[in-house]
Amino acid sequence: MIWNKKFETMSADERRKLQSERLAATCRRVCERVPFYRRAFDAKGIKPGEIKSVDDLKNLPLTTKQDLRDNYPYGMFTVPLKEVVRVHSSSGTTGKPTVVGYTAEDIGVWSEVMARSFGCAEVGKDDIIQNAYGYGLFTGGLGIHYGGENIGATVIPISGGNTKRQILVLEDFGSTALCCTPSYSLYIAEVATEMGIDIRKLPLRVGVFGAEPWSDAMRESIEKNLNIDALDIYGLSEIIGPGVSMECMEKNGLHVFDDHFIPEIIDPNTCEKLDWGEKGELVITTVSKTAFPLIRYRTGDVTSLNPEKCHCGRTHVRMARISGRTDDMLIIRGVNIFPSQIESVLVGIEEAEPHYQLIVRREGSLDTLEVQVEVSDRFFSDEIKQLENLQRIIKNEIESVLGVSTRVKLVEPRTIARSEGKAKRVIDERPKD
Repeated sequence: MIWNKKFETMSADERRKLQSERLAATCRRVCERVPFYRRAFDAKGIKPGEIKSVDDLKNLPLTTKQDLRDNYPYGMFTVPLKEVVRVHSSSGTTGKPTVVGYTAEDIGVWSEVMARSFGCAEVGKDDIIQNAYGYGLFTGGLGIHYGGENIGATVIPISGGNTKRQILVLEDFGSTALCCTPSYSLYIAEVATEMGIDIRKLPLRVGVFGAEPWSDAMRESIEKNLNIDALDIYGLSEIIGPGVSMECMEKNGLHVFDDHFIPEIIDPNTCEKLDWGEKGELVITTVSKTAFPLIRYRTGDVTSLNPEKCHCGRTHVRMARISGRTDDMLIIRGVNIFPSQIESVLVGIEEAEPHYQLIVRREGSLDTLEVQVEVSDRFFSDEIKQLENLQRIIKNEIESVLGVSTRVKLVEPRTIARSEGKAKRVIDERPKD
C-alpha cells in the first residue's frame, strides 16, 4: 500500500534533482538565520550559494547533539517562536534536553512521512490503531497519532503502561495495529497469557515497533507470540520523530524517506563518508523542515545503506536495522539514557561516591536497569534504615532525571572496579540474539 506514489517511486534522477534543490535552499536558510551554521560554514570556507547538488554534502560541516545543547533552547531555530506551533524535546546527558520546534508546515511533513510509514505496514483507513507510545514531550505518541489520523484510520491514544488495560482494549476495541516498543509488545503477550487471554486469536494483525534497537530473533518471537507481522520504524526527535524510515512487508531494510531526510554513512572515527553497504554511523540532513533544519546530523546509530529498488516498488534508499551505538547511550524501554546523567545526580548527593556501574538485564521481554552506587566511607553504616533511606533518595533523584524506573543497589566503598583508562560504566547482560 503506497501512500504517496509520486514521491515513493521516484526515479533516481528525479529524486536527486529534488534533493539537490531542497539541500541548496536549506543551506541558504540556515546560514541566513542560525549563527551556529553561519560560523560552521565559514570555518569550512563554504558559501551557501556554492551548494548546488547532493554531491556537495560531504563538504558540509557535521552537527552533533552537543551543538544542540550548546544552543539550548532555541538557538538552532530558523523562525521566530510565534511561528512555532509545537515544541518537543529529547533527553540529554546534563539534565538539559535538546529542544526541537515545528511550524505548521513541519507538522504536515511529519504527518506525511508517518502516513507513508503506515502504508509500508499495509495499515489504512479501515484499521484501528492502538497507540501505546508515550505522549508528551516524547515525539513517539503524537507522531504516530497524527500519521494515523492522516490516513483516516481510527486511532486509540492509550499511551504507554497499564498493561491489563492495553489487553482489555485490544480485546474489546478490536485493534488491528499495535504501536509501541518491541519489548513492550512481548510483555503485553506475557500478561495476556497470565490473564488467560490468547492474544493470537484477536483481530490484531500488525505491529509498528521502534524507539529501541531490536533483532530479527526478537521479531520472530513477537510474530510467534502475537500472531502478527512485526515491522521496524525508525526516527529521532532531532530529525522529526518517528517516520524517518520504515520497514515494508518485505522486511528487508527500512525505507528512508529521502526526499525529506538525506542519509549518509560515515566512519565515526575519521568522519569520512563510506560507500553503499559499508557499516558506520548514520548521518542525516533534513531538507524540508522550516523551524529546525539540521545539516549532517550525527545520529550515533550504526547501520548501512542500500540504494537498490525494493520489491515493494518503493525506490527510497533503505537502511539496515540499527545494530548499535557509537557512543555510550543506552536505550531502556524507549528512553535514551547516558551514564553521565547518573553521574550528574550522584555528585549532588554527599553520601554517595561518584563511582557507579549500570547493569542492564532482560527479564522476560523487558529491559531493566540496576544502578550500583558506592557509599562514602564516612557515611557507610550498618544501620539498615539509614541505608534504605539513602537508597530511596538516590532512586527518586535518578528516576526524576531519567524518566524511567530503575533499581538502586548500594555497595561498600571501593567495591566497584577501577580503571586506568575509560571507566567501564555499563555492563550489558542482555542476550545478544
